[in-house]
Amino acid sequence: MPEFSEAAYPMKHVMGVILGGGKGTRLFPLTRERSKPAVPFGGNFRIVDIPISNCINSGINRVFVMTQFNSASLNTHIAQTYKFDIFHNGFVDILAAEQTIDESGGFSQGTADAVRRALKNITGYRDVKYLLVLGGDQLYRMDYRWLFRSHIERGDDITIGVIRVGEADLPRFGIMKMDTAGSITGFREKPQSENEIPGWRIPGEKEKPFYGSMGIYLFRFDIIADALRSQKQMDDFGKEVIPYCLGKHKVGGFEHQGYWEDIGTIRTYHEANLELTRDIPSFNLYDPEFPYFSRPRFLPPAKIVDARLKNCIASDGAIFERCSVRDSVIGIRSIVRDRAEIERSIVMGANYYETDAERDAYAKRGIPAVGIGPGTVIRNAIVDMNCRIGRDVRIVNTAGVTDCETENYSIIDGITVIPKNTVIPDGTEI
Repeated sequence: MPEFSEAAYPMKHVMGVILGGGKGTRLFPLTRERSKPAVPFGGNFRIVDIPISNCINSGINRVFVMTQFNSASLNTHIAQTYKFDIFHNGFVDILAAEQTIDESGGFSQGTADAVRRALKNITGYRDVKYLLVLGGDQLYRMDYRWLFRSHIERGDDITIGVIRVGEADLPRFGIMKMDTAGSITGFREKPQSENEIPGWRIPGEKEKPFYGSMGIYLFRFDIIADALRSQKQMDDFGKEVIPYCLGKHKVGGFEHQGYWEDIGTIRTYHEANLELTRDIPSFNLYDPEFPYFSRPRFLPPAKIVDARLKNCIASDGAIFERCSVRDSVIGIRSIVRDRAEIERSIVMGANYYETDAERDAYAKRGIPAVGIGPGTVIRNAIVDMNCRIGRDVRIVNTAGVTDCETENYSIIDGITVIPKNTVIPDGTEI
C-alpha cells in the first residue's frame, strides 16, 4: 500500500463519533448492568476499544463516545484508559445523554438523533470539517485514512463503509446499489428479501452478491449538520438520513476487504471471541503496526501451575491450577482451580482478587470463592465477571436446551450465559 500523505489528506480535520448503542437486548444478560460497547472482549479489552483504537491508529485523535443506557461501566473505562498529555489536543471523551431546554427528553430516539443532540458540542471545534460516525459493537480493523482519501478524491459529500454480503444477510444490513465508479445510487434499510431490491446484485458475484452498509459514515460536517437540523423528524441514519441525502448530495462507497463482524448477539459474540484462539485468527490482535489499546491495569502475568492449555487466550493476572482449558478465552484475574475443565467458553474473570481472609469468610457461609471451582466442567458457555462457580459444578447443557432464562443463568442459541456476580453452589448441574 502506498504511503499516506497527511498534507494532502489532513486527518486533523476529522472528528470521530462512536455510538454507544441502545439497550443491547440482543446481548442480554451481558448487558444487564453495562452497555454493549462496555462488554469485555478478547480477554483484556472492551468492545469499544476496537473502534477507538482504529481511530487512534488512523490519526483521528478527537473522539466522542456517546452513551445512554447503563453507561457507568463504559464511562469509567473511557476515563481510566484514554488519557492524552496536556500538550496534545487529542481526547477521547464521553458525551452522555442529557435533557436540555431545546429537547423534550434526555434519551435519543435513534442513531441520527443521537448525533443531532451532539452537534452543539461538536460545533465548538471550528477546525472540524468532517464527521466520522461509527458503531460501538463491531469487530474489524480499518485504517480510516484510506476511507478519507477516497472521500476527498471522489469529491463525495458522504462516504459509507461497505462490505459484500450474502442473500441470507439482507435483513441484517442496509443494502446499497453502487455503480462501478463507487457512487451509491440506492439504499434500502434491512430488506426482507431480494424482491425489495430488484437489479441490485453485484454483476458476476455469486457468494456475496450485495453491498451492505458497515454502519460507518464519513460526512462533510456542514452537510450532516444542515440535514439533521432541518429534518428533525429523521432519527436514524440507515432508515432516513442516507435515503434523504441520496437525492441531494454525492454519496460514495468505500469497500472494506478484511474481516468484519457485528458482535451484537450472544452467538456472534461467542464465535468472535473463540475465533481469536485459532492458530491464524481472522482478526489479529498481534499486529505491531496496528495495536489495540485498553486500560493499563498493571497486573502480573498469567500463572500456569501444572495445567494443560490448548488454543487459548490467557489474560493478565489469570491463574491456572492443574486444570484443562481448550479453545477458550480466559479473562483478567481468572482463577481456574484444580481438575476444572473448560472448553469452547469465555470466562471474563474478575475486577479484583480476594484475600485469604475474604475467601475463608465466604466459605463459612457456604459461598464459593471468585473463579472456577475444583472439578467443575464448563462447555460452550460465557461466564461473566466476578462469578463464583463452586466445586464439581457442571455447566454443559446435557439436555441440549436451545433457549431458556432463569435467575442464575440463561441459555441463548444453545450457549449458556452466567450473568455478572452470579453464585453457582457446589454440585450444581446446568
